[in-house]
Amino acid sequence: MKMKKILIHSLVFSPDSVSTAYIYNDIALGLLKNGFDVVVLTSTPHYNLVVSEIEKQKIKRKCFGLYYKSIFNGIDVYHIPLKKYKSTLLRIFSFVYWHIFSFFFALTLRNINFILSPSPPLSIGFISILIAKIKRAKSIYNVQEIYPDLLINHQNLNSPFIINILKRLEKFIYNYSNAVTTIDDIFYSTILPRFKDPKKLHIIPNFVDTDLYRPLKNDYKLPSVFGKDNRKIKFLYAGNIGFFQDWDPILFAAKELSNENLEFWIIGEGVQKLNLEKEVKNRDLKNILIFPYQNREHMPSIINYGDVHFISINPKMEENGFPSKIYTIMACAKPLIVITGEKSPLFNFFKNKDCAELITNNRNINFTNSIKKFINNEKLRVEFGNNGFNEIIKNFTKEAIVNKYVLLLNSL
Repeated sequence: MKMKKILIHSLVFSPDSVSTAYIYNDIALGLLKNGFDVVVLTSTPHYNLVVSEIEKQKIKRKCFGLYYKSIFNGIDVYHIPLKKYKSTLLRIFSFVYWHIFSFFFALTLRNINFILSPSPPLSIGFISILIAKIKRAKSIYNVQEIYPDLLINHQNLNSPFIINILKRLEKFIYNYSNAVTTIDDIFYSTILPRFKDPKKLHIIPNFVDTDLYRPLKNDYKLPSVFGKDNRKIKFLYAGNIGFFQDWDPILFAAKELSNENLEFWIIGEGVQKLNLEKEVKNRDLKNILIFPYQNREHMPSIINYGDVHFISINPKMEENGFPSKIYTIMACAKPLIVITGEKSPLFNFFKNKDCAELITNNRNINFTNSIKKFINNEKLRVEFGNNGFNEIIKNFTKEAIVNKYVLLLNSL
């Protein structure tokens, strides 16, 4: 039987260090393991770059720099140049160039049976459909975040003309893809009315690599940047520091609990990092420590080192996004405090699992009270952590979710 070939068309992939890249790294390897011939078309590395990861995956210049090539665990990865310029105009130019060149480059790839592409951006779904039509392949679009809703709700986008174009583009992608997947039933219910054929829409959640992320009692090593253990209770956040997060409850709690034996660790990069650092300095919050993004290989140790993890979502954006970091935290048997609204996918995910303290109102006060609850109650921390771990092993392992993709591809 001839091996089926799938093109993963994604804005990020290894060695980029971001959750979508990690997810698609594992999907690519899982599909390869299940007998698919996998090829990846992505950008040049530009997101949370870690030198050691780039050194592992050597990227070779091809055709005078028009594109680059690397090998990821036996998978051919083609990188089309994309740079994060400071100039908005240059960023737009680079973004448009990447789409145009990746379109024409994909046409040179032979015997493609499937094209799988994740959002955002919407535009990659559009390009993938065009490629699929020309190559007579099946296109699958994976909705990780709902656009343009996320932009509209955050009030960054208020032009009726542009909103109309993006909504038309969204419907085109949903209705001309052979299949669309999304990560939970809240997202499913939100976008289902936008489909002409609802049978095209499938729920396939994200997942975690339980070989990498697992409970570690004391068998972990932290990068030297964190210094020596001072025996304080660690409330930890690791990820993007941007507009999607609501930092007010953390700043409030840090001030209120300045005399408690605890620290807030915030690890990552993002557009709001400088503003957050400024607020911490201005308020003289010595119990908030902000660290740079860390190599993925260190993250299991870092997650295990944290006593409690927190996620605080901007109320204007909470219904349109879902931070996949929750899976890695649960896989390490760590409890969470989650600040989000009752209509959000995150609330829907956690509401009956007894592994996270959910805060939906009076954010500042209730977050502070939740921290107090966990500080001196190790039994509760362990109980919540174990509940989360058991949920992951039951429903969200890499193998279980990749198998859902295999079944979907074979059904098209």
